[in-house]
Amino acid sequence: MSQLDDLKNAIKSHLGELECVIGWEQGYDPLHATPLFIRTEADLERLIIGPLAVHNLVTYLTGFKGKKIGVVVKGCDSKSVIQLLNENLIKREEVVIFGLCCDGVVSQRKIRAALPADPGFVESVDIGASDLKVTVAGQAATLKLAGVLADKCLICATPDAIISDVLIGTAHTPAPAASLACQDEFEAKSDAEKLAFWQETMSRCIRCYACRNACPMCVCRDYCIATSRDPLWISQDNSPAENMMFQMVHVSHLAGRCTECGECERACPVDIPLMLLRRYMNKQVKDVFELQAGTALEQTPPLLTFKVEEERINERGW
Repeated sequence: MSQLDDLKNAIKSHLGELECVIGWEQGYDPLHATPLFIRTEADLERLIIGPLAVHNLVTYLTGFKGKKIGVVVKGCDSKSVIQLLNENLIKREEVVIFGLCCDGVVSQRKIRAALPADPGFVESVDIGASDLKVTVAGQAATLKLAGVLADKCLICATPDAIISDVLIGTAHTPAPAASLACQDEFEAKSDAEKLAFWQETMSRCIRCYACRNACPMCVCRDYCIATSRDPLWISQDNSPAENMMFQMVHVSHLAGRCTECGECERACPVDIPLMLLRRYMNKQVKDVFELQAGTALEQTPPLLTFKVEEERINERGW
């Protein structure tokens, strides 16, 4: 029996007790998936899993407060569940977690770059053990899966769901901690080079807030500082300075909370490398507070607590 069949059977056994189960189905073409809200056994026929199931479905959980629902999670997604639980933003008894042992998901940006021409509408996709065959306008291109995996998958230390009620698949051997070449390259830049980089990059931002809306930890979208008019903290001026101001507010609100699921960067329509900021902030939090968001239950984010003196901050030696 396949991993997908096992998942379908597990979901079927819980449907009667749940408002719905959130999974994935094929999107507008064979290369894209989209969230699927499973309410009946018939809906299960549309369920898919695999490298195209990229969305972190945990983003939807806070919208079902007070209702018992199920959610399918990969390893990186499960960290978002843990973080929401740690912040009392969801209740454990209201969520049934269907965990997957994940082999990685693709980056649509990398696929577009690897194809010989703009993919436009994709006719078919065949997923093999190590490659991806994409057919566009009658022409097929074979891509190595390893070459189009999302950056987060290249350094993933938690491919299997950390928390689950049902775990589907074969567990992986834990991988050692690693860093991305693009992150190391960025952090090696001088302050002037970093400023120039972000000025150029933020000139592409269209302030659509897709990064915020896709983030599982951004739960106050209706009261977001970016769209507040009274008081007015950030203007709607589409300039590199104001766009960067929004991103700095966003990343500050995620300090000690970001699980590095990469949804902000994936959702960005103009391919801004937002994870450079998130990973850098997480590194500072880990160095100072020895904490990684979403890795263990009953951990309070450091900026949601108060101590007169922090063990790793020397305030008296200045």
